[in-house]
Amino acid sequence: MTTTTQTQAAAPSPVLTFLKKPLVVALILIAALLLLGEALSPGFASGQQILRLLIVAALLGIVAAGQNLVILGGREGIDLSVGGVVSLSAIIGGNLMNGADAGILPAILGCIAAGAVIGLFNGLGVTLLRIPPLVMTLGMLGVLQGLLVVIRNGIPSGRAAPGLSQFVTQPFLLGLPGIIWLWVAIGLLLAFMLGRTVFGHRIYAIGSNEQAAFMAGVPVKRTRIALFMLSGAFAAVAGMCLIGYSGSSFANVGEQYMLPSIIAVVFGGTPLSGGKGGYTGTMAGAVLLVVLQSILTTVHIDESGRQMVFGATLLILMLFYGRGRAMRA
Repeated sequence: MTTTTQTQAAAPSPVLTFLKKPLVVALILIAALLLLGEALSPGFASGQQILRLLIVAALLGIVAAGQNLVILGGREGIDLSVGGVVSLSAIIGGNLMNGADAGILPAILGCIAAGAVIGLFNGLGVTLLRIPPLVMTLGMLGVLQGLLVVIRNGIPSGRAAPGLSQFVTQPFLLGLPGIIWLWVAIGLLLAFMLGRTVFGHRIYAIGSNEQAAFMAGVPVKRTRIALFMLSGAFAAVAGMCLIGYSGSSFANVGEQYMLPSIIAVVFGGTPLSGGKGGYTGTMAGAVLLVVLQSILTTVHIDESGRQMVFGATLLILMLFYGRGRAMRA
C-alpha cells in the first residue's frame, strides 16, 4: 500500500506534463512576447500587425517544412543550402514571370524543379558519397551563391506577377492571404504524411535507428534522398512566395532563412538527432521566431545583433535537447 502511494505521489501531474510539451511552450512564449511587444510599442499586437507577422512566419514556416523532414531523418541531417535555394528560386521565378501573370505557372514549375534537383544532388552526396549532411549542404550553398552571381551578373532582375503578389499579401479567403492558407495546407499534408503513411513511418524509423530500419527492409538511401529533394522543393516554394511578398528579387534574399529554419524546427520539439517530433510544433516555432525578431527590431537591435540572439538560442536549444539524444543513444 505504501509503495503504491509513493508511486502515485511520484507520478507527474497531467497539467505539468501538458505544459512541458514543446508546442504548448511555444504558444505560451508567443503570447508572452506579444504582450511584451504591446508594452514596448502600442499597436504591436493589433490584428493588422499580427496578420503581417503571420505572413512572414508562413514564409519561414514553408522553408522549415523541408528542414523539418531532413532533421527527422536523423544521422545529423541538416540542410544548410535552403537559403541559397530560396535566393535562386526568387531569381528564377522573377525572371520567368517578369511582371506577367501568364508566367506564374511556368515560374512555379521551374522553381520547384530546380529546388528538387538541388535536393537530389544533396541527397546523392550524403547517401552515395557518404559526405556528412552539414558539409554537403554547406558546399552546395557555396555553389549556389556563385551561381547566383553568374545569373544576376551583379544586378538583381525580374519582377513578381500581380497575381502572385495579391495571393501573398491580400485577403484571399476569410480575410486571410493565400500564403497563410497554403501554409495551413502544407501543415495538414505533412501531418497526414508523417502520421498516416508508410513513407512517414519510414522517416521516423530511419531517424530513430538507421541500422535497425535498414535490417527491417526500409529503403534508407531512397528515403533520405527523397527528404533532401522535398527540402529543396519547399525552399523553392518559399522563394516564389518571397518574391510575391517583396515584389522583386534582390541579392542573397534567402540567407535570412538558413539559421531560423533550423531553430524553428528545434523550438517545435524536433531534436537535431531526429527520430521524433513533427511539423505542428515547427509551425508554432516559426511564429515564435518571427515575433521575437519583430520585438528585436522594435528595440532597435540591428541584423548582427539579431543573428547573435538566434545563434545563442540555437545553442541553448541544442543543450536542452542533448539529454534526450544521449538517452536514445
